[in-house]
Amino acid sequence: MKSLLLAALFSAALFAEDNPRIVYTKEFKGAVPAFVKITLERNGDAQYQEAPQDDNPMKFKLEEADRTAIFELADKLDHFSRPVESNLKVAFMGTKTFRFEKGAEKSEIKFNYSQDLDAQHLWNWFERISETELQFVRLERVIRFDKLGVNQELLQLQILVERKQLIAPEQFLPLLDRIVNNDTFMHMSRERAAALAELFRSKKAA
Repeated sequence: MKSLLLAALFSAALFAEDNPRIVYTKEFKGAVPAFVKITLERNGDAQYQEAPQDDNPMKFKLEEADRTAIFELADKLDHFSRPVESNLKVAFMGTKTFRFEKGAEKSEIKFNYSQDLDAQHLWNWFERISETELQFVRLERVIRFDKLGVNQELLQLQILVERKQLIAPEQFLPLLDRIVNNDTFMHMSRERAAALAELFRSKKAA
């Protein structure tokens, strides 16, 4: 029995070591936030951080189609083994880093602006994730400290949905349910939260 357990643990360790990971960071002094780090595993597990030493990162899970698209772009970019910086004289938009990790394989590239379409598409994916997590933070904050501001943040969430910019909408369900089930929130807010929750659950079921 012990040998089978050890074998299982060894196999799990090898799987974890070979499981590919993409790490995206953006550093832009003066921006809000000034630092962003997104770690994405191939199985969809993801973390969002707004500080290099964040002991409590936000955790969520990407849908299969989304994570497949992201890892396919990493494949097209040769796992970030070649430069993508345009070297054009453009405004500074923050230092972005793409990093690929799989076992002993580790490679990364840094850039401010790229004309490579695959790099642009990948950058857009991570910008969408960042925008989604920022909206999560804002909604969670107003739920706790500013009930009158909840409807405005729900409206911003709805705009992200309409623009097809929202990533992993299921993570919002606990927040939306808190609003729906608490009659201290405005009726308008509860109605909007209920509609969004129904939409997200229907997508999840589909």
